[in-house]
Amino acid sequence: MSLHPIMDAGPGLNFLSLNKERLLFDTVGPLRVPEKVEEEILRKSRQDHRFSAAESVWRRLPERLLQVLSDDSTNEDLSRAVGRISGTPFEQRIRISKNLGEVMVISHASVAAESGENVIILIDDSGGRQIAAVEARRLDRLRSMGRPAGSIRLISTLTVLQKAAGREHIPNRQAMRKLYSRLRQLDDGLAPIEQTGLLSLPCWK
Repeated sequence: MSLHPIMDAGPGLNFLSLNKERLLFDTVGPLRVPEKVEEEILRKSRQDHRFSAAESVWRRLPERLLQVLSDDSTNEDLSRAVGRISGTPFEQRIRISKNLGEVMVISHASVAAESGENVIILIDDSGGRQIAAVEARRLDRLRSMGRPAGSIRLISTLTVLQKAAGREHIPNRQAMRKLYSRLRQLDDGLAPIEQTGLLSLPCWK
């Protein structure tokens, strides 16, 4: 079973700040986010003018496209996952803002995967992706031992762009280059487009 992808703040800020939410949802479908990711997106939208459009877009999104996952400490499975993944008890980790969104995304994904779901995580942060990959391998080991666990698969902003290439929102290379240039103004973690393969996709041939 596979449900809606769980998204970290980075990709959300990237696409919503440019009013490219239709591209995002048309490409990956409805999304889920932890409460702490919602808080991060709204906070950065208010604090950094580059992301100022994100909050107004966020407020307009219907529940059928965006589900906010509760970060309630009384959820014992979630609490255990946060402790294992972060190395810090839930009640302490939830008060440390640094990388908290990534921890909650991976923890929610882990809980869902342990219940049998094949989870997709939409995340760009390199540290978060490394932690998620470790968790994915743990789930692989559980399945190899006969446990009925699901899986975790990672996608990123680049994945979204690759899937959207040659379609309505990115019909040609020029449109890809223009959109990617705008995204890099928001996200300095994105590599130069020449290093991404986005200009040499099969759809351009």
